[in-house]
Amino acid sequence: MTAASAQTKKTQLLSIGQVLALLQNEFNDLTPSKLRFLEEQGLLAPERTKSGYRKFSQEHIERLRLILTLQRDHYLPLKVIAGVLEDIDKGIEPNLPNTAKTQTTNILRPNTVLNKEELLRETTASPQILAEAIAVGLIPASEVFPREIVTVLNALVVLAKKGITPRHLRALRVAAEKDAQLLRQAASNGRRSAGDLGVREDALQLAECIDTVRSGVLRHQLLHG
Repeated sequence: MTAASAQTKKTQLLSIGQVLALLQNEFNDLTPSKLRFLEEQGLLAPERTKSGYRKFSQEHIERLRLILTLQRDHYLPLKVIAGVLEDIDKGIEPNLPNTAKTQTTNILRPNTVLNKEELLRETTASPQILAEAIAVGLIPASEVFPREIVTVLNALVVLAKKGITPRHLRALRVAAEKDAQLLRQAASNGRRSAGDLGVREDALQLAECIDTVRSGVLRHQLLHG
């Protein structure tokens, strides 16, 4: 391994706090104690520094996301999940209970994350555009980013070529935050907490309706305004 590749590997190792920051929006019940419990059960084996601190690689994050998905969305007990992981480790395609083969393939597909250097290589964005997008809240501040951020950053590059920089879109982020609050309230309707999985799913469905309305209004203005 070259010094450069060793350094890349090192920068991709995340602390517990960084893992929580990356995944808690998706899995709101994820806590340090849950991470430690999964390790105690033998489902997860993060690396350790000389001082004993846990460090998580890209592979650990993908494995953890799979475990949490199987728990939350498929209600599988840890014993069954352990069997799924064992099959994966052996190179065997596991059969998930009550799940079609095509769904199993989608569930098991890695959901990778990218560090800043990788994100910039995946796009034509400059470090300045990325930094500005993070500064105004269009992209979350983090050391690693989910792959879907590539699409967002590519769109920002196209806009920037026409003179619309991330700082011009600050109002968009503010409006999105207000919309998110409105949709969470509408989805919960006083019956469930905003962190409940059902509320999140309902709010995301409402968000699609908001996007449809916003797109329709914008297109009308451009065509007829």
